[in-house]
Amino acid sequence: MRYINNKIRFIVAFNLLFTISCENFVELDTPDHILVSPVVFNSGETATAAIKGIYNELADADFSSGYQYSVTVLAGMPSDIFETTSVTDTRYGPFQQNEIAPAETPDASANYNLWSSAYNVIYMANSVLEGLGNSTNIPAGQLGILEGRALFLRAFTYFYLTNLYGDVPLVLTTDYRQNSVATRNPASEVWNQLMDDLEEAVVLLDGQDFYGENERTNINQYVVQAFLARVYLYREDWKKAEEWSSKLIDQTSIYEILEDLNQVFLKNSKEAIWQISPEGRGFSSTYTGDGYMFRGNSSSPVKLSDNFVASMQEKDKRLANWVGFNSSRSFHFPYKYKDSNSRNSASEYSMVLRLAEQYLIRAESRAMQGNISGAIADVDVLRSRAGLDLINDIEPEINKEGLLNIISEERKLELFSECGHRWFDLKRTGKASQVLMPIKPLWQETDVLFPIPQVELDKNQNLHQNVGY
Repeated sequence: MRYINNKIRFIVAFNLLFTISCENFVELDTPDHILVSPVVFNSGETATAAIKGIYNELADADFSSGYQYSVTVLAGMPSDIFETTSVTDTRYGPFQQNEIAPAETPDASANYNLWSSAYNVIYMANSVLEGLGNSTNIPAGQLGILEGRALFLRAFTYFYLTNLYGDVPLVLTTDYRQNSVATRNPASEVWNQLMDDLEEAVVLLDGQDFYGENERTNINQYVVQAFLARVYLYREDWKKAEEWSSKLIDQTSIYEILEDLNQVFLKNSKEAIWQISPEGRGFSSTYTGDGYMFRGNSSSPVKLSDNFVASMQEKDKRLANWVGFNSSRSFHFPYKYKDSNSRNSASEYSMVLRLAEQYLIRAESRAMQGNISGAIADVDVLRSRAGLDLINDIEPEINKEGLLNIISEERKLELFSECGHRWFDLKRTGKASQVLMPIKPLWQETDVLFPIPQVELDKNQNLHQNVGY
């Protein structure tokens, strides 16, 4: 019992040191994490606990929690998916209007929390990678698995940072002296690094096809493959995007498109490739940040836009199962997560990667390569599930451009309120101004990037602000 208690205290201290060291490392006299690293990486068991510590942080970190300052919420507001439920809202209103302030406003605080929480996760991943690199006691096979997971987590976080802010500091060390004066690296360098991390991770995790404890919250080879498919889609490497997404789609014994839409977001559902458990949060929560944020009650600050809801056909099963309606305040809200206040065990986990996205990735990649029939087949898998007419039935002679438009619409309808997909899709396809200018009076081309938080600029004179702020 004494050993267990000491281990619990150690893990708690480990996580606290991570948090303290990252968010205020500029002001530290000494890097406290160095004191704990030799202990953490003295055995495979404690090193595994360090990785689990990052999983737990993802459930609590603003950028990945699904809650008020998450990518899901803040990157949903500037697109055509979300709106505020109050016209006087000062926290989300500026995101919706594409007028985010760098400093001293509620929206600036939200933006800072998004930025700083992401870098906190990166700091944790860097610390694990350094500790593993210096360890001599962890078996080689286990060492590679842990390293692969840490590399994935760093790449995953940089993906969101560069998509939100463009050029960002590429921090690859825990050396606070270097980090405190880091400049913004070109986005191309950030992309190259995160792709290198993922390519290394997929090799290190090759053959690791189990999740462990039957929880789809652990990172295995398929999680990395699924994210590689998304990254190559964004980089317009259509061949590789198709290749990696096909690997997931072909794993029919592990993953499947669930016909019951209300089963998709349950914990460890067969459509889930990677999820974040809310039980990792420090206050023993048993419901997701997404479920709580989109609970659709009288205090909900965010709703689905009327235009978005109107774009759904009445027979679309996603409208009936994934869209809720508050009759007293007359607004629609995302209802993919049904549990917003459970006090028992968690029934839902936050979805990060799921099989439906892989079908859409492959469909777009195939269409871009001229494989129209293959792309149609992929899209029709999801249209069939949604109860919509199949493309082959309504437009058998559809051309590439028309098919890409349908794929774009299907991505909007399928992935709404998940991890900022719509905002990133509008930007990567160059359609942000075309779609948003008619409905956003203050829209400017420079609004495709969020501002660098002013508090970061004040602490580090080597940083510079994005154009337009």
